[in-house]
Amino acid sequence: MVDKKTLALITCYYQPNYGSQLQSYATQLIFDKMGVPNETIRIDGLKKEINEAKYKYFLKHIFDIHTVQDKFGFLQHAIAKKIKGKAFKEQMNERAKMFSQFSQEMFHLSSFYSSKKELSDSAKNYSAFVVGSDQLWLPSNIEADYFTLNFVPDGIPKIAFSTSFGVTKMPKAQKEKAITFLKRLNCISVREKSGQAIVVELTGKEVPVVCDPTLLFTAQEWQKIQKPERIVKEKYIFCYFLGNNPGQRIFAKRLRVETGLKIVQLQHLDKYIKSDNKFPDYAPYNIGPAEFISLIRDAEYVLTDSFHGTIFSLLHKKRFFSFRRYSKDTSVSTNSRLYSLLSSLHLESFLLNGYESIEFCLRKEIDYEAVHNIIAELRYYANNYLKNTLAKCEIKDDSDY
Repeated sequence: MVDKKTLALITCYYQPNYGSQLQSYATQLIFDKMGVPNETIRIDGLKKEINEAKYKYFLKHIFDIHTVQDKFGFLQHAIAKKIKGKAFKEQMNERAKMFSQFSQEMFHLSSFYSSKKELSDSAKNYSAFVVGSDQLWLPSNIEADYFTLNFVPDGIPKIAFSTSFGVTKMPKAQKEKAITFLKRLNCISVREKSGQAIVVELTGKEVPVVCDPTLLFTAQEWQKIQKPERIVKEKYIFCYFLGNNPGQRIFAKRLRVETGLKIVQLQHLDKYIKSDNKFPDYAPYNIGPAEFISLIRDAEYVLTDSFHGTIFSLLHKKRFFSFRRYSKDTSVSTNSRLYSLLSSLHLESFLLNGYESIEFCLRKEIDYEAVHNIIAELRYYANNYLKNTLAKCEIKDDSDY
């Protein structure tokens, strides 16, 4: 039997993705710091049910060119694992092992639930359910109907913390479903202004925008899960690209020529990108979420098209440049979260397309005192939101925030 005072966290802790695991861990950590007992709901027994619903969604959109292009990368990745030989398979397995180890060791995982129904039947054992953060309300996830908390019975508090729709406009097909689940949530906060606008459009509710949970902790606090030793001994440019945009690699090569620094890249993450095989000087694979932060910590420059790559660069006061992963804001584009983050910190000029002058970019300076003052305000606001939300749901916290 679960402690009646335990919070149930519905997060994306299981995904082999640096941002997903780190924001899930940060969500757990904030409640740990508040002294609120919590556990992350295990996904093992629920995955099949959730994935089947997502597959049906993607099959319905098989003729949507943007959806096909976005998901084709996953197919490429799966094929590469089959045909690229033993060395590549071992590299992928090495990275997967690091993710699996982090998820098993760093999270307070719940008991096994074989279905959403079984979890629903056990929901009365929890004080509340918290969903967040990340892009958990993407159209495909709304169809999968897990991160919507629709399985949680009436009468049990349902909280959304810094959750993202991942898109700037909700597709017509998901609007009615979104209206239904949003109206069942007791407390809603979103991660981007675009998400705030969607909630207002669909429900008429004004909801707060709060920062991603990874921003709630300082670089020094994140140091607690890292090793002090450098992974790469010499100075380097760290490249963390999830998309396949040649202009970004060209920018990195020009920066390498200008600075004389080596390039370190994490390769073949969301998709297999053949041209990347000859791109970096170093391509480590034994990198889990903690090591990912270390690579940013020790880099001279960070180049990334990743939201969380940008966040950890900011926390560690790095010289960084972010890039749009999607050239256009299509139905699958997740550019909005980068726009929202950099806009809130007055750093819009650090979002590049890859063809800018290196000399001009190197002259750009970041006033990190001003940036971290804003981040401190964002932390205070998010912590206050959580304290008030817990109080509203009659859940006691023991924090000094």
